[in-house]
Amino acid sequence: MNVPLLDVNAQNLPLEAELTAAFTKVLRSGQFIMGPEVDALEKECAAMVHASHGIGCSSGTDAILLALMALGIGPGDEVLVPTFTFFATAGCVSRTGATPVFVDACPVCFNIDVSKAAAKITPKTKAIIPVHLFGQSADMDAVMALANAHNLFVIEDGAQAIGALYKGRPVGSIGHFGTYSFFPSKNLGGFGDGGLLVTSDDALAERARLLRTHGSKPKYYHKAVGGNFRLDPLQAALLRVKLAHYSEYTTRRQANAAHYSAALAQLPGVVPADPAHCKCAASQDAWLADSGARIVLPVPYAHNSHIWNQFTLRIIGQGQRDAFKNHLSSLGIGCEIYYPVTMDQQECFAYTPDAARADCATAHRLASEVISIPIFPELSAAQRDAVIAAVASFLAA
Repeated sequence: MNVPLLDVNAQNLPLEAELTAAFTKVLRSGQFIMGPEVDALEKECAAMVHASHGIGCSSGTDAILLALMALGIGPGDEVLVPTFTFFATAGCVSRTGATPVFVDACPVCFNIDVSKAAAKITPKTKAIIPVHLFGQSADMDAVMALANAHNLFVIEDGAQAIGALYKGRPVGSIGHFGTYSFFPSKNLGGFGDGGLLVTSDDALAERARLLRTHGSKPKYYHKAVGGNFRLDPLQAALLRVKLAHYSEYTTRRQANAAHYSAALAQLPGVVPADPAHCKCAASQDAWLADSGARIVLPVPYAHNSHIWNQFTLRIIGQGQRDAFKNHLSSLGIGCEIYYPVTMDQQECFAYTPDAARADCATAHRLASEVISIPIFPELSAAQRDAVIAAVASFLAA
């Protein structure tokens, strides 16, 4: 049985009548830039994540860039970012003229290792961007403690995690800014690019809104150099249709993850990640050797509500991840490597100082081990079983 990594039509086509009605409403309104649909989505999403302000953006990338600009981050500044993440986080820092400083990852949750971040703070450090990778929150108590101790701004990159919780609090509402993506592959996926910036700081919200439209207020009178970072009303209207179903999508993803975790853990050589070994590389290596692990399952921390944008396995052993990928692909099982190259290893960041790219060994290892399997909400029981059978046949080979 062929199982795609993601099937956007399985989610979107059942909503065709609602989506068509939303499109028609925008078409007949003649309002194609900003307007009531954008305002409504901003309010609805802000309420969902417990933020005072929502600011629709042209993409999740532009939401990060807008946050950095609103905070005045620029040349001469340094910003702490995870090295194991999607390019946009570090790329936006570089686009402001600031220097991204790359921080190692936790091998259990894949998020930024805050203890390693503390060691990289200098007098130039102005902000930290924790990424809530794959749908699970970073350690926000530790992030906020570090930020408060060093007077740093915090931008939460929640591109993959809108609706995820950290100790009962929605991610994105804990730092100074939170950013989200509505890229089609995200849990709340749109029909093209789109994003959202949230904050509960009135002054920062006003600054971000100003910069979102070329720094213009009123029109043609520019108080600052901003950008064109607006969310289209058509995207907003279509996203509002899907937002009404979002809790159901999340519940289904969580059910799929629970099924995988229970079934795969029964296979020889498959073990759940152990949070007791998340901080020490030597301890992690010893645990892996003692457990005989060939595949390590992702786990949600007890204090987190994981929304499973990805279900990411670690395949242990030199060359084993690529062999596993080839095996799944030969059986028609969709899979993808998020991410094969860490940010500190990217050619475009070779200009950064050695210190900014040092001490990222855990992330480098993860980049050689991780692979994600289908977890989308519409995954059928038969499709899940096909994925599990494919993993079992790899281990039996």
